[in-house]
Amino acid sequence: MPGSPLISAHELHDLLEAGSGIRLLDVRYRLDKPDGRDDYRAGHLPGAVYVDMDTELATHGAPSDGRHPLPSRETLQDAARRWGLHAGDAVVVYDDYRSVSAARAWWLLRGAGVSGIRVLDGGLSAWRSAGLPLEMGDVSPEPGSIDFDDLDQGISIDEAAAWPQRGVLLDARAPERYRGESEPFDPVAGHIPGAVNLPADAVLDGASFASPTAIRAAFESAGVSDLTPVAAYCGSGLTAAHTALAGAVAGLDVAVYPGSWSQWSNTAGRPVATGAEPGA
Repeated sequence: MPGSPLISAHELHDLLEAGSGIRLLDVRYRLDKPDGRDDYRAGHLPGAVYVDMDTELATHGAPSDGRHPLPSRETLQDAARRWGLHAGDAVVVYDDYRSVSAARAWWLLRGAGVSGIRVLDGGLSAWRSAGLPLEMGDVSPEPGSIDFDDLDQGISIDEAAAWPQRGVLLDARAPERYRGESEPFDPVAGHIPGAVNLPADAVLDGASFASPTAIRAAFESAGVSDLTPVAAYCGSGLTAAHTALAGAVAGLDVAVYPGSWSQWSNTAGRPVATGAEPGA
């Protein structure tokens, strides 16, 4: 496993120029534009394969499953083979929005046993800012042969409910959503009782991740230490993976509750806390 889960634009470019055989995955996804294929075709890293969030990194289910339920092992394996992945491949994933969707791919693939996976720090904007080349159109590699034995399923809704009694449960959403003042997506506003707010912005420096020292300080401000069991959730499970990625940058292991608030708020009988404090 690489020392850091991140790679810079210049480091990646140098490795590609040296013919290192890195597999590139482009995960364009935003809430306001779930299908990023047109943007991908208009310009992507040379050789990068488009990854569809909704059909390859997630599945569809009932509201009580959350907005981005995890794909099955078979779905993810079939997708990874379409991307051209083989066992032992080095993989770099990126997106065009703060590495949130790239983090979902990183978390899923790492949990499936892809050890040599990293995220392009700063994503497409960092590549462009460095003046590095893009190509247009689709990339369709020869199918890969990778096998996944299992997936990391993260923690369940019941484990998330109990987590504050054994460690720190982080809520990675914006503060106003955590406090229950605003809820643009889900049926109930507020947070899981006992959860501590650590917005995604707290671990970023612009579009890139903050330094490991700064990330660790942000986690410590939320009550996390090296000995603290820590888990994260968000709205639909994507930013929670981003928080786990930030933790990995700082040397901290962060479990992910993939159902997140979209599952919690759609499940009858689950308590809700509001305000700036974690609550009971």
